[in-house]
Amino acid sequence: MTIKDLQQQVDIWINTTGIRYFNPLTNTAILMEEVGEVARIMARQYGEQSFKKSDEAINLADEMADVLFVLVCLANQTGVDLTIAFEKNLAKKTSRDTERHRDNEKLK
Repeated sequence: MTIKDLQQQVDIWINTTGIRYFNPLTNTAILMEEVGEVARIMARQYGEQSFKKSDEAINLADEMADVLFVLVCLANQTGVDLTIAFEKNLAKKTSRDTERHRDNEKLK
């Protein structure tokens, strides 16, 4: 699946099963909530926090997919082509960070 396919699939789902998009501000709040759920899992699975009994059913991949879904919703709503945006972003990072990372003693 390409990013374009993903954006189209989310749009179809929203306009059929989901009825319509939530407004962008609501989706931004939902995105923050979903990112928080990923952070919660990461803190417990890879950090020092321990899981609670209520955390047993959590699934990192599912929570990451929730983040991606809402991010794609926001891109669709605001007219962002994520393929183009990602390509430009990667080019920016490459030109900006190649030497910086190569020369970073902390990464050796």
